[in-house]
Amino acid sequence: MKPKLVVGNWKMNKSFDDAQDLIIDIQDALKDKKLQTEVILCPPFVYMELLTDIAEEEDSQFYAGAQNCSEHESGAYTGEISAEMLASMGVEFCIVGHSERRKYFGEDNHTIAQKINLLLKNDVVPIVCCGEQLEERKNGQHTEVVKKQIEESLFHLKPSEFERVIIAYEPVWAIGTGETATPAQTQEMHAFIRSLIEKKYGTEMAYNTYILYGGSCNAKNAVDLFMQQDVDGGLIGGASLKAADFVSIIEAGETVIKDN
Repeated sequence: MKPKLVVGNWKMNKSFDDAQDLIIDIQDALKDKKLQTEVILCPPFVYMELLTDIAEEEDSQFYAGAQNCSEHESGAYTGEISAEMLASMGVEFCIVGHSERRKYFGEDNHTIAQKINLLLKNDVVPIVCCGEQLEERKNGQHTEVVKKQIEESLFHLKPSEFERVIIAYEPVWAIGTGETATPAQTQEMHAFIRSLIEKKYGTEMAYNTYILYGGSCNAKNAVDLFMQQDVDGGLIGGASLKAADFVSIIEAGETVIKDN
């Protein structure tokens, strides 16, 4: 079994002091652990230097990630953050295509593909989100929707590029709602995504690609979710805002690895 991967997406939360306290609390809770689970923290942009300073310390147990980047390389795009800027600050990962970006900012698969290209160009690993709305799930369109998202945003990549990508499946109906896909539903969709990768890039690539679950994963359900064969970890929202809860999810990853 591959090591698990746990990503904390803070979204638009925390003051500077609170962000600093949370980073330090997570670091302190993890510093004496010999983790096999890998951890990425994705705070708001304004806290990135604070995060990277700690992430680059010798005893750090996490990597620095961002929540988004621009689809443009540079130029007159007031308020935007480029992939090159992230890389220059030591950011190693970046979430793209989150359902909130699609819903509130009108991002489509083409825009997400542009962001992925720029991140890879700057040696930043994209964490690419996909997932269906509730009505699409009820209508039995969930696999069709996810297939289109993956094909249009990712399948233009060469194998040498695709192998650097992480995928996060996030059923939109389970984000911030307290609802969670059942372990069986989660496994079904993760296995489907992996089958798409296998058809396009082969069995080895399909196995090696990390596919995370994002959708109200928390300390109580993490073990059951992470035990599923094709669930390689979690993209964690609300539960990443409290150190104890987030560390419990990381420990769930450790438990599953040890039990297998």
